[in-house]
Amino acid sequence: MALRNALLAALIDRESSGYDLAKKFRVSVANFWTATPQQLYRELEKMESEGLLTARVVKQDKRPDKRIFSVTDAGRAALHDFTRQEPKPTTVRDELLVQVEALAYADVPSVRSSIETQIKQSRRRLEAYERSLAEILGTRTQEEFVATGNRIGPYLTLQRGISFERENISWGELALTILTRRFPS
Repeated sequence: MALRNALLAALIDRESSGYDLAKKFRVSVANFWTATPQQLYRELEKMESEGLLTARVVKQDKRPDKRIFSVTDAGRAALHDFTRQEPKPTTVRDELLVQVEALAYADVPSVRSSIETQIKQSRRRLEAYERSLAEILGTRTQEEFVATGNRIGPYLTLQRGISFERENISWGELALTILTRRFPS
């Protein structure tokens, strides 16, 4: 059900192809929801059959035709109903934290390497989110945007993604400092 609502939210302002949605999920929507392209395409088909989306075919030269999806009135109503529900509490399921929890029995260099990889990935995502934020803001300051902007939802989800990645980097750096002190190579 949640993927459906994330897709409705991603499509609410503008129609899009499945391919473009997959790119959007990798870049901007990833700060609050993840899904594989296969999951997206399956859900788009299901939502279309349920009347939440419509699709039109766009002919392309030298490439397969593409389907462009847009939200129907029923889809808007479903998204509105979703926003009236109490969301499920956020839970953490992080394999790296399980490895860290088992540190007394772990291969410490491997755990250290995993933390370094997480920091690199978080830095890449942070840079992407900050670029997206700059695009949303345009020439406005954040204060001007908050007062006058029309994309407050994407602004707020990007702020959450930015905070999340900054915290991942901060925690990773702390963990590496402690591991270096306790387990010098």
